[in-house]
Amino acid sequence: MTDLGFLPASRLTRMVRRGDIGCLEMLNHFIERVERLNPALNAVVVRDYDRARKRARMLDRTRGEQRGALLGVPMTVKESFDLAGHPSTWGYRDRASHKAAEDALAVQRLEEAGAIVFGKTNVPVSLADWQSYNPVYGATVNPWDVKHTPGGSSGGSAAAIAAGLAGLEIGSDIGGSIRVPAHYCGIFGHKPTWGLLPPRGHSMAGAAAMTDISVIGPLARSAEDLAIALDVLYGPDPAETQLTFRLPAPGNKRLSDLRIAVWPSQAGHATDPETVGLLDDLAKFLRGAGAKVSKTARPVFDPDEAFHVYLKLLYSALSGRATEADLQRTRAAAKKLGASDKSADAVMMRCVDMPHREWLALNERRHQLRRLWGAFFHEWDVLLCPVIATPALPHMQKGETWERRHTVAGQEIAYNDMLFWPGLTAGYHLPASVAPLGMSKAGLPIGVQIVGPLYGDRLTIHVAGLLEKTWRTFESPPHWD
Repeated sequence: MTDLGFLPASRLTRMVRRGDIGCLEMLNHFIERVERLNPALNAVVVRDYDRARKRARMLDRTRGEQRGALLGVPMTVKESFDLAGHPSTWGYRDRASHKAAEDALAVQRLEEAGAIVFGKTNVPVSLADWQSYNPVYGATVNPWDVKHTPGGSSGGSAAAIAAGLAGLEIGSDIGGSIRVPAHYCGIFGHKPTWGLLPPRGHSMAGAAAMTDISVIGPLARSAEDLAIALDVLYGPDPAETQLTFRLPAPGNKRLSDLRIAVWPSQAGHATDPETVGLLDDLAKFLRGAGAKVSKTARPVFDPDEAFHVYLKLLYSALSGRATEADLQRTRAAAKKLGASDKSADAVMMRCVDMPHREWLALNERRHQLRRLWGAFFHEWDVLLCPVIATPALPHMQKGETWERRHTVAGQEIAYNDMLFWPGLTAGYHLPASVAPLGMSKAGLPIGVQIVGPLYGDRLTIHVAGLLEKTWRTFESPPHWD
């Protein structure tokens, strides 16, 4: 039998319900895997075994009364989510002694659905990198190749799922932080429509307001698991309102029913040729399966303008959690910029002290472009595009992100210029699922980003499930048995 560690959460729950295995037995299996394999991976950085075992025993005693969709699933959560009695450092050394007073709302909802949270996974400092390392917990490696990053900021989350250390995970995303790790590690991930999943308990300052663009969402080994987690997690915060609502259903659409736009590359934004080639291959497959496919359909706007609007909004959002020292470094770097510098870093740094009136105009332009996205999705069900420019990056842990360079398709570019594919959709609050697309010649996973209309979360996950059945499924990396 396939090791429990590599089964989807939906199957783990079915095994518990049938009585094939008890909750405590399953939890201990995952704990054993963490204790044996995590030293080489450094994905799980906070452990809460005692509470988890107590909860597993309770679920075993009351199993016949339990109806939760995640009954018995042992899982971890990103380090940035509050777990009562444990630190939420966000990678900052001066928060190492912090202790959360209560569980994040997402953790509460997961456990109400029967999940057993037994630990937390690694992140970069301030959740602001595609590398998952920090001075508190060190660096996490990619289970496909330990010389490469698992991505960030939910890098520990994706590594834990790929290596079979947890049955399910939850991360967060403002610049690809769910989608990029899912792509780098060959798993499934979902960045929800902004505001759909309440983030209470995912803030260093205990903020009541949601950060612009930022969302929380699941990472898993199957599309079905994404759908289950979405159902468990979405809906308004009950501390604010008793309002409830239902997301639109995807319908019983087959591949042949779908209208699919494919955007494999964009002039001026270097993208790895293997990624482009795999998307081209997928487009041919989908057309052969009867789907209506276009490789030229695009929203009616300038992609570069849309990208720059996102970058300005992104930096404005991130500045809210930046320290004064961080802001001073950015101000100093901004003064050195040349007038002709149009890099992503330059666009963001010039926003370090943006007046509110200017932000309001920027936000208005964002909503105008969001409506153009809406018009596009009246004509097309989903858009398929790269997640980010390349497969998993090598470890790059020196200097600020704006000081780094990377070669893509033979072209050296600024590290943060790779925000194009994650940001083109995220800045407009759209949902996007990631599913496995293929493998690079170097043996690294490549994912596809499946983008849909606002609140079309069930549809993008449904399409991920169709691709899982017909194109490519989760594959476990070697040497993590």
